[in-house]
Amino acid sequence: MCRLLFTFGFILSSVLSFSQSEDSVFIRKIADEILVNGKAYSNLHELTKTVGGRLSGSPGMYKAEAWGMKTLKDMGADKVWLQECMVPHWVRGGKDEAKLILPGNKETPLDVIALGNSVGTGSKGVTARAILINNKAELEQRKDELKGKIVFYNYKFNPRFIQTFYSYGDAVIYRELGASWAAKYGALAMITRSMTHSVDNIPHTGSLDYIDSLAKIPAAAIGLWDADKLAKAISDNKEVKVFLRTNAKMLPDTLGHNVIGELTGSEFPGEYITVGGHLDSWDPAEGAHDDGAGCVHAIEVLRALKAIGYKPRHTIRVVLFANEENGLRGGTKYAEEAKAKNEKHIFGLESDAGGFTPRGFSIGLPEDKLEKIRKEWLPLLENYGVYQFVKGGGGADVGPLKELLGTPVSELIPDSQRYFDYHHTRNDVLANVNKRELELGCINMAALIYLVDKYGL
Repeated sequence: MCRLLFTFGFILSSVLSFSQSEDSVFIRKIADEILVNGKAYSNLHELTKTVGGRLSGSPGMYKAEAWGMKTLKDMGADKVWLQECMVPHWVRGGKDEAKLILPGNKETPLDVIALGNSVGTGSKGVTARAILINNKAELEQRKDELKGKIVFYNYKFNPRFIQTFYSYGDAVIYRELGASWAAKYGALAMITRSMTHSVDNIPHTGSLDYIDSLAKIPAAAIGLWDADKLAKAISDNKEVKVFLRTNAKMLPDTLGHNVIGELTGSEFPGEYITVGGHLDSWDPAEGAHDDGAGCVHAIEVLRALKAIGYKPRHTIRVVLFANEENGLRGGTKYAEEAKAKNEKHIFGLESDAGGFTPRGFSIGLPEDKLEKIRKEWLPLLENYGVYQFVKGGGGADVGPLKELLGTPVSELIPDSQRYFDYHHTRNDVLANVNKRELELGCINMAALIYLVDKYGL
């Protein structure tokens, strides 16, 4: 009996070893194709330099949709189409301005940027005493002081988190809800410290969410140097004033589109593997890391698999999602339509954390299944930089697939240390994307799609 068990174990081990060797050779083929003939960087160059910023509802959004259609066709998609969805149409409306006003009317410019979805101040701007608030508890303690003031949240990124997305998750609530918190107690406007560990003075935009039952007040983010300057000035002199002028406004929703391309499955054409990034970006820059990188990652998966002659068992869909930044309308529409059509979606993968060196994937699976693929698949990816599969969900755009269809979803995890140097800023430009790092992300995403297509989850 023992001998029989040993023989069975040996055969099983040999089969697994052969399979891993076969997969290793195939993934090397994917890697060679991307490293030698890759189009991700040139596609990103075209997107950033000929389209640029792609805010939902803007002319750039429509230029980006046309770019996505053409690029997916050029990269070999079997079928390409647009999926309609209504998207928010927020406009910045001009240059955002702020000044620190000290006693004696001594003025110093402050580098600020209006937050997405915010209302503007009007052409005359708002001038009022600034109140320094370090956290939500302090806001509640000082609520009686806020009426007629400009609330300045100086909540800093926590430097103790190694994974910087945890710092972002901890701080971003001040950007998202801080204006409504302040409006509840009669504040005229809100300024928040930018969401970054950076050492520069570039302010970071991003969306806010107004609480409908409260007044909508203007809101902006401020660069870190100027945040420190403003905090010190208020601490030194309680009569500090700030002038803030923004021109933002929200227009009626307008028509946008998800851009979708397919490689048709050879065995299960009605079962779908989705891979994507979001096509929209904030307006100050080119949206190179957020999320141009994710879009070209996904397109390169399709191109590379097609180029090496791979015939997927399931249909692989590349989706360039609309409106992730200030509404998530594209991801929601994609999942809603899939549910309405009773489509079977077996996996959703997203890249929305930049074009940096890949470190792993988050995957929404039970721990036993996760441990199985760690054992079998991580050895195949380690040579290309990936060393972990962590339990968790996917990115925002594939999240609705999980919520509405129960689809397992995943997200590429690149090294995060530099992401919030560029996130939602005027320096999110192509020059800050490294070609090799971008290509390594493509390799690992293509390899994971291949493994899921071959073995399932």
